[in-house]
Amino acid sequence: MSYIIICLSAMLASALTLFSGFGLGTLLLPVFALFFPIEVAVAGTAVVHGANNIFKVGLVGKHADRLIVLRFGIPAIIAAFVGATAFGYVSYFGEIARYPVESRIAVITPIKVVMGLLMFVFALFELLPTLRELKFDRKYLFLGGILSGFFGGFSGHQGALRSAFLSKVGISTQAFVGTNAVIGFMVDVVRIAAYAFVFWGAETNSPFSQDQWPLILSCIVAAFAGVMISKRFLHKITMKTVETLTGILLLIIAMALGAGII
Repeated sequence: MSYIIICLSAMLASALTLFSGFGLGTLLLPVFALFFPIEVAVAGTAVVHGANNIFKVGLVGKHADRLIVLRFGIPAIIAAFVGATAFGYVSYFGEIARYPVESRIAVITPIKVVMGLLMFVFALFELLPTLRELKFDRKYLFLGGILSGFFGGFSGHQGALRSAFLSKVGISTQAFVGTNAVIGFMVDVVRIAAYAFVFWGAETNSPFSQDQWPLILSCIVAAFAGVMISKRFLHKITMKTVETLTGILLLIIAMALGAGII
């Protein structure tokens, strides 16, 4: 059942994210978190997100605005390393509390609380009209790179902020899609490398067990399929609907994480 749910989520999220510039990590992370520890969920989402960005760069990367990639992307990848390192550090903190919930034990840890708060904040970006329509001027590209890069490294939630900044700089739709894909790929390379250093340099050799890798690979294939499907059908789905559903899902998972239920 986990294969079906996660792979369908990856396909749907990938289909919705091609032109919006965000959504795959936002949607996929909560789904992964339902089946795996939050550290594994973040790392698994990063791998799928990174592979999907490679695929998107191959399709639309040629349309990227090189100047914006440099002005936004360089601070983003530096901040992504800081964010990913911070995530790796926080993930090894001990538990705060535990309590029984029916037949299981709910465990509250610092990483769950932090991730829950981040998901709650980004849910507001999806649900509140004022934040949903938030955009920034070109002069704030450096700041946008820092913010989106850090949160991209820490939790994978980089796309919404990045799109808010890039949509205001006066580039064509093709350039917007291509630039988004290239910068997202740059951030993913850094954070995946940081995750690998943190996990493989610690007591465990990998954040994933051998029986989890087939699911990760299946997820990647499903995400690729979603990209191809979106080229034909995405225009029939409104972003308002996507943002609302994403926000509701994020709120639910944020509360469950903060309470230690998942």
